[in-house]
Order: sequence, then structure tokens, then C-alpha cells
Amino acid sequence: MEIRDAVAEDAEAACQMLRRSILELCVADHRNDPDILALWLGNKTPDCFNAWRTQAGSSLLVAVEHGCILAVGAVTDAGRITLNYVSPDARFRGVTRAMVGALEARAVERGSTRLTLASTKTARRFYRAHGYTEDGPAVGECGAASGYPMSKPVVARAAR
Repeated sequence: MEIRDAVAEDAEAACQMLRRSILELCVADHRNDPDILALWLGNKTPDCFNAWRTQAGSSLLVAVEHGCILAVGAVTDAGRITLNYVSPDARFRGVTRAMVGALEARAVERGSTRLTLASTKTARRFYRAHGYTEDGPAVGECGAASGYPMSKPVVARAAR
């Protein structure tokens, strides 16, 4: 598996993967509510993907194996993780852990000392297990029923 910067040619497959991830893995958050799903899925389009890809101050990464996109993640230079989704086909294979590591490393490269995010109910336990702490009560976020504000201090690793 390789984690790399997204390119325009990734847009269609990445959006299909994002939509599957939300539909299949985030049921605890959207509860199959068509209004929540419409909001959450509404910007998972190739045009939006390419806008995210070229957005100043942000990095859009994909995890790829044998030409298939396994995960999509994004982080701002200020250290906010704005996307982190895994394909249902790659769940529990360490792909999400690797993506979070890549997002954290990118943020540190850009000068961040603290990562922030709004976790879904689905991902909340994962983030806690990876050193993130909750910063307050759940709030509406990204079309999901609620998002849990979380953060984690990060430091640059010493060069060897």
C-alpha cells in the first residue's frame, strides 16, 4: 500500500469509495436518514474532490493498493483533519491507522503542533485508541448526526 498526494485521476474512484464508506460504515451516525445522507454525501463528487485537492493550505491524500483507492484523508496546514475515510473492503487492515499517521506527519511538516478533528460516532473509539482526546460535547458536523471535537498534540520526529 502507498499513501500519496491525490491526483485528478483519483477523483471518480475516490468519491465512490467515500460514498461507500459513509453508506456502509457510518450507519450509527446517519441512521439511514435520507436528509442526513443527502447532506453528508452531497459534496462527495469529483468536482469537490478536485477542489479539495487544489485547495491552498490543505493536503488531500489517498491510500492506494494495486490501483484501488483504499482510503482518503485530508488535513489542513493548521492541523485540522477534515477527511478520513476507509473503504469497507479495507477495514481492519491498518489502512486507517496508516492514513492518520500520514496526515499527522504532513501536518507536522507544515508546522502544526496539535491535530484537531470532529469524529463520527463510528470513528470515535479509533481516535481515542490513537491518542486523541475529546474536547467537548458532540455538535452537528458534516451532515452527520453529531461530531465529537477531538485533538492530539504532535511533535516533529528527530531526523536520524
